[in-house]
Amino acid sequence: MAELDDGFFQEDDHRGAYIFSAAGSGFPGVNGETASSGRPAKRRKVGKRESARAQEELVVSQTAQTDGQTRGGGFVPLLNGTEGSKAVESRAALFAEWDVLEGKIQDVLRKANGKTLEEVGAFLRAAENQKNKTPAGFIITGPNIASQDLLFQQLAEELCDDGRAKFVRLRSTEAPNLKAALKKIIRDSTSDKNGEDGEADMSIGQDGRKYLNYDLEALHVSLRKHNSRRVIVAFQDSEAFDNGLMMDLIQLFGSWQDRIHFSVLFGIATSVELFQARLLKSTARQLYGGQFDVVQADAVLEAVFKTAVAGTRATVRLGPGILRSLVDRQRDQVAGIQVFISSVKYAYMCHFYGNPLSFLLAEGNKVKEAVQAEHLQAVRSLDSFKAHVEAAVDARQLSYARSLLEDDDELTKRVLEQGQKRDDYLMQLLRSLTLVGATGLLPTKFIELYTTALAEGIDLTSEAFPLTESIRRLGPKDLVTLISRLRDTIQTGNPDLDLDGWETEADELIKSLTRIQNEIETLAERTKGNRDGLKSKYTAQSKVLRTTVVAQKVQLSRDTATLTDDDKAFTAAIDSLTTLLSQHLSSSPITDLFLHEAWVYDSKTPYRDVFIPKPGVTFGRALSRPHDYLSCACCKKGNGTLAATLPTTSVLYHLYLEAGALINVADLWAAYFALVGDENDSTEKGLDERTALVLFYRGLAELRMMGFVRASKKKADHVGKVKWL
Repeated sequence: MAELDDGFFQEDDHRGAYIFSAAGSGFPGVNGETASSGRPAKRRKVGKRESARAQEELVVSQTAQTDGQTRGGGFVPLLNGTEGSKAVESRAALFAEWDVLEGKIQDVLRKANGKTLEEVGAFLRAAENQKNKTPAGFIITGPNIASQDLLFQQLAEELCDDGRAKFVRLRSTEAPNLKAALKKIIRDSTSDKNGEDGEADMSIGQDGRKYLNYDLEALHVSLRKHNSRRVIVAFQDSEAFDNGLMMDLIQLFGSWQDRIHFSVLFGIATSVELFQARLLKSTARQLYGGQFDVVQADAVLEAVFKTAVAGTRATVRLGPGILRSLVDRQRDQVAGIQVFISSVKYAYMCHFYGNPLSFLLAEGNKVKEAVQAEHLQAVRSLDSFKAHVEAAVDARQLSYARSLLEDDDELTKRVLEQGQKRDDYLMQLLRSLTLVGATGLLPTKFIELYTTALAEGIDLTSEAFPLTESIRRLGPKDLVTLISRLRDTIQTGNPDLDLDGWETEADELIKSLTRIQNEIETLAERTKGNRDGLKSKYTAQSKVLRTTVVAQKVQLSRDTATLTDDDKAFTAAIDSLTTLLSQHLSSSPITDLFLHEAWVYDSKTPYRDVFIPKPGVTFGRALSRPHDYLSCACCKKGNGTLAATLPTTSVLYHLYLEAGALINVADLWAAYFALVGDENDSTEKGLDERTALVLFYRGLAELRMMGFVRASKKKADHVGKVKWL
């Protein structure tokens, strides 16, 4: 300790103690050794590129480590830890297939906005020679601004592909004033593709001048250094910007147009006319504009739905219950399309991570190698297994039902057969839905049709699929066109669902459709010269009104007109067509299939907590019954009721519930101190006024932080309640 007695640290003796390592400090080490140098090594300043490279290497290392854990059993064994390693690896491998599906989803999103990207890019390239006006693209995004975040991201990638243009996305929350907006524009324009900020490089010009971080001259110097002059500024939610700020930026861009080629893009939810009405005429004259309409959010959602949920590449099938909740949330909460994609991925994760029977989605050989006695016991506990056994008993197949209950080999055989039956069911479902959509007779969107088909099945005479009545009301020409569309659909399939044509398998169906089409065309050609034309007993022309006079009263009745032989033949052709389609366009509810729990996920419980959280309800219950969370003796006495022993925030919450919309803080303090103060009615010792006041202010601040109260603009000494949605 002799080295510490030189008086160097004496003036800091009253402060905290500091412990230095022996390396490079000059102090003795653990074994009495002294570092080679008396001064610590000077830290070398690491450049941003080297720091980013080190961070990237760290991320790669962590990713490789995570991948190794996944391959080595990142999914925990289920069935109380008795699940075999092959089943665990199968579940992990099946979940990894989401990456392929996600790539298909991104392709769909790019194609959805492809037309808009091409039009905007062509407009900006054509407007590069505009020197007196600022090119402005007005993108009509619709009311769902959140869903168009991907559009502006794709615009940034498309317009800056050559590296000569800089793209800046501005939101109203990021630019409250002119200085903040300019800082954001300069910072994003001077950063490279890796996100490294270039403000340090352009803060000092060639002549030694130092620029402010909101001076466009600094941006001009930086762009000239990188041989670039174009800057595209996108106001993603332009209608949320202040009018004055918007006009100041437009005028500033116009004044710098000879040095920096500014172009602006406006995301508009209403119309260009309403947006233009917000600007001064002098400001509007400085813009050279073009209008572009984007694909609406509902169309993008349906395209993603067909790929991620209903397509043939989808591994897990989401049940009708969870599908309805997801679609309703997209419409009610005006959520972006990325939220829907994240929800589907979360469903995949929940299914493969928590369902021990999800490994049955693997190939037959892998399933046969991984199945074990615990899996068979889990199968016997399923509702679909119970329904399957009961159906066998009702059909007097008693030996088969007994073998499923007692013979593991027989049950394993039936489990392995369900893979092919599952594929056949899904193929029949998608083909039927494709043909239903090809008719064009139902106004219902595909999402609703798919959800209804899963829940209720497909029946052309039901209220959900009333195709039979719609077909009967068609005329000869429309029926011929309908049959042609059905034949073409069978040949081409549905690319949106990754569904190939099934012309070979539907040879009999095509022959029957062709025969009915030829009959209708022959009948139509034969009756071409008739005045009444060709009609059936289902058309409105076959219904006539008859007048009958009974006891000097006129009675009207509807009767069927007399049909000719051609009309009767036409009616028979329609009946043949509806019967044929009813036989081939059919499907049963998904819950009727044996072992559907292994490949259908329909649990809505985790989604409510993850994607639709209710913090207000959680906070309210915790504050009203704190003993359930704290498990302390002081809270047990008044758990659920108002008591002085509860935490201060809980006491204030109970008083908060009894107050009106505006709460007088002085009255709230008086009620609180009367409960916890020295002169309270309880036998326990109360708090003094100073301590109680400190706890009162802290509890009130916690209520404000949790969102229950806010400062009132009407009265300075009051706080207002906040309504939780």
